[in-house]
Amino acid sequence: MVGGVLGGVLGEPLPNEQPFFVSGKNVPKLVKQVKPEYPQEAYAARMQAVVIVEAITDIYGRVSRARIISGHPVFYEEALIAVRKWLYEPYIVNGIPRPIYFTVTITFGLTSN
Repeated sequence: MVGGVLGGVLGEPLPNEQPFFVSGKNVPKLVKQVKPEYPQEAYAARMQAVVIVEAITDIYGRVSRARIISGHPVFYEEALIAVRKWLYEPYIVNGIPRPIYFTVTITFGLTSN
């Protein structure tokens, strides 16, 4: 092969590269956060919960996939809808953006006015 990079473009991750896990201070900065809606059923019942979501970001910092790790089922859908709209700074390793996965905690709490 002459004049190129076999199998891709220089500076981009390999096709179908598997994301790797990051945690704590290694999680990239959240750039855009959409707050989840409070499920009406849960609000009416005065329910509160903590939902743990595993998020996978692509090389651009977009959440490409999300799944529930734990929490109360009534909150699952709204937690996933919100997290899928979040945007992070791309995760860079040796100058190359990489897909990653990590967990996020969403707290659904009632506040009194």
